[in-house]
Amino acid sequence: MSSLQERVQKVIDLIRPQIQGDGGDVELVSIDDNNVVTVRLKGACVGCPMSQMTLKAGIERIIKQQVPEVTSVEAAN
Repeated sequence: MSSLQERVQKVIDLIRPQIQGDGGDVELVSIDDNNVVTVRLKGACVGCPMSQMTLKAGIERIIKQQVPEVTSVEAAN
């Protein structure tokens, strides 16, 4: 069984090309003891008014679907 971090990274790697296609990027920063995943949005995502929707409706939804132990996905400051 691969670690929680490895499984989350695999999902991020799957969705990254779609985000890069819009000029942005996403990287895994950390996973805390409560299974809250922190990611950093980069490139065109920085300052984009839609980035919070991308984070919650896109990235968080897909990660939680693939890795049910994850409780939330947050953006790094």
